[in-house]
Order: sequence, then structure tokens, then C-alpha cells
Amino acid sequence: MPFPSDFIWGAGSAAYQTEGAWNEDGKGESIWDEFCRRKGAIRNGDTGETACDAYRRYPEDIRLMKDMGLKAYRFSLSWPRILPEGRGKANEKGLAFYDALVDMLLENGIAPYVTLYHWDLPYALHTEGGWLSRKTAEAFSEFAYLVAKRFDGRVRDYITMNEPQCFIAQGYARGVHAPGLTLPDDQVALCMHNALLAHGLAVDSLRSGSAAPLNIGIVSTGRVCCPAGDTPRAREAAKAAAFSFAQEDWYYTHHWVLDPAILGGYPENSPAVVGRLGRCVPARDFDIIRAKTDYIGLNVYHGCYVDDGGGYVPPYPGYPRTAFKWPITPEAIRFGSVWLYERYGLPVVVTENGLSCNDKIYLDGKVHDPDRIDFLQRYLNELKKACEEGVPVRGYFHWSLTDNFEWSSGYDERFGLVYVDYPTQRRIPKDSSFWYAEVVKSNGANIGA
Repeated sequence: MPFPSDFIWGAGSAAYQTEGAWNEDGKGESIWDEFCRRKGAIRNGDTGETACDAYRRYPEDIRLMKDMGLKAYRFSLSWPRILPEGRGKANEKGLAFYDALVDMLLENGIAPYVTLYHWDLPYALHTEGGWLSRKTAEAFSEFAYLVAKRFDGRVRDYITMNEPQCFIAQGYARGVHAPGLTLPDDQVALCMHNALLAHGLAVDSLRSGSAAPLNIGIVSTGRVCCPAGDTPRAREAAKAAAFSFAQEDWYYTHHWVLDPAILGGYPENSPAVVGRLGRCVPARDFDIIRAKTDYIGLNVYHGCYVDDGGGYVPPYPGYPRTAFKWPITPEAIRFGSVWLYERYGLPVVVTENGLSCNDKIYLDGKVHDPDRIDFLQRYLNELKKACEEGVPVRGYFHWSLTDNFEWSSGYDERFGLVYVDYPTQRRIPKDSSFWYAEVVKSNGANIGA
């Protein structure tokens, strides 16, 4: 059985992870440029200064997308490449790069899905307070308006932010991502509030700046709980657990972001620090944050299982894992989609899903990755079940198109459908890219059970 006839098949990337050219053609510095220079911050001392050299090699990457038959490409804009100081005078050369990228995608029948913020905050704004400051939200609104005006009629699909839970938790609470801060919980919550305010302001700015109608979403990530048993009680217990705040990991919850963005307020079961913040900020903030959102972007790689009472079921010895040591739990993509739709009533787009494998070039010159094919088959079969349950799943974007800079893990993890030989920047389509091309061609009818 195929997916819906208008289903969108794509792949994704992010500016800092792929572009390189970190200080060329007027680009400003980002918090990741600075963070990567810190001793011990990134595995092996890697940086994104060259990354996949997509700033120059994007035509080859688009050709690879076309060979796969992809219908859409999700990529992010480098905020400091467009606005080196985060606001004010735009960098025309940076805009011209994205003009060329968008135009070439359209010429090849590939829809651009543009993410405004995939973690590379202009360093100039960081020195003014970064996400601790409401002024960053205002600057983001200016950025969104500029982008919408520039790409009016060419870009119809936007994502305001990628995974606020992740860039706030990892960058401002735990210090393992840029900008490397370990703030107290009240300041972490304030950072999230300002990021949500930026989302709402950006939605309005995108719509104001574009004469053409737009589809605008926000990408969320967080704990996905799956029922350990096939009973209504187990299902309800898993859903309740998914929308709870785990004491030790309260940052990674979908509803911390989506309740204010879609329902207009922080969850009733929020940690005390979030509840206090919600009572202190201006009430009008939630009117801004609750801007019209057309869909939810779901980034999902794995989940956990809970029993009928909502208790966590530990994995069995030797459970399947990826090269990144993440658990392989295909049901997470199904129940993640179901839970979000049942709570928020908006269409879902799977904006990231995939795995890191220990990929290499074999003696025959090819890259064989059967683990990735097996993973995708299992997860896409579960996504199909979500569609059959009535969830309006609009599309699926594999993470990622090419291998790339995997943040604090440097270049050790390979998520791509296309292998990148970093010393030469040579691209080699993996076996999974040819398999995925057949999935796209058949609209998922050939996946099998």
C-alpha cells in the first residue's frame, strides 16, 4: 500500500553542518564558529569551517537529489551569512548564494523547505545576551521578514526553528553545544521563552513579507513513549508518559515547545521553574507565540517503552542500537506522529529520521549500508501505520542527504544517504540512496512488511 498521493519525500541538511566557507564572502561569525575553537569542545578537534563544502558543491548535491527523485530538500539558512551582525545591513553575497541554491532546486523540480534557525546564532547577538535577551527575538523577526521578501514566490514552505528543546538544553543548560553555557534552570527557561517568542514573531514576519501564501511549521523533538503492550490501557499510559516532564530530563518534552506555540500557554504539569516564568512574563507574549502554525515538524530517531502503569520498561540485554548507540525503536515514529496529532490537531511532517552507521568505502569502490536500509524499512512501515490510523502525515525527510559535521561528535558519525570522503570531498551515493530512490518512485508501495 502506498503513502498518500501527495506525500512529500525529501532529505535534509543544516547550514553549519554542510556549507563550510565559514568566513567567506562577508559571512559573520556564529556561536558554532567560536565554540569549535575551544579546546576539547568537539571530538577530534573537528570544526565546521569546511564541512562538506556545500557552499561550492551544491550543484552536485542537487544533481544527486534529482537522481534520487526527491520532491523536496530541507536546508537551513545561515543567519550570520545573511546578516553578519544579526540585524541591520544584509550581506548581498550571502543572499545571492541562497538565491542560486533555491533557483537551482526549483529548476530541478525540488521544493525548497527552508529552516530559518538551525542553531547557528550570530556571535554578535550572543555577546548581547543571545537567547537570554528578548532583543534576539526581535532581531530574528527582522531576519524572517528579510528572507520572506527575498524569496517571495519561490519559497512556500518554512520552518522557523529546529528543535528548540535541543539547542536550549545542550547549549544553555548542559554546555555541550554552542554557546557552551551551563545556566541555572530559571535562565534556561527564560532562553526557551525568548526562542518561542522569536518563533511567533517570525511567523508573522514571514507572512507579512510574502505576497504568496506560505506553509509554516516549527520542528519539535522530545521523548516518545510507546506502549509495551497492545491494549487500550497500555496506549493511554504511553501517551500520558509522553506528555510528562521526567525529573532528570525535563528539557526534552514536546509539549514544552508545542503547548505555547499551538495552544497558547505552558503545560499545566510544567516544572515549577517553567510555571513561575509563565506567570511572570507579559500575557501578550502568548498571543505572539501562538501564531498561526500550519504543521508540526517531528524529528524522531528513537523512543522508549512503558508498561500499562506508565512505568519505564528497560531495554533487554543486547538490544539493537545504531553506531551512535541510540536504540532502534521503529514504533517511535508511529506513536510520535499519533500523539502529536491527537494533542494538537495539526498535520505532521517527519522532518528528521535516520541513523548513523559505520560506513566505509568497500574494495569495490561502493558504500554498502544494509543497516540503514533495514532501519528505514522498519521505520517507514511504522509511519505508514500512522497514516492508516488517520494521522495527516504530509511528508518524510531523511536525515541527512550527505554525511556532515555532527556537532560535538565532529565527523565521526555518518548519517547521510551520500558518503562524503572528507579529504577529497568526493560524494559517493550509498546503497541506501538507490533503495530510497525506489521508495520515492513507488510512493512507498515497495517497502514491504
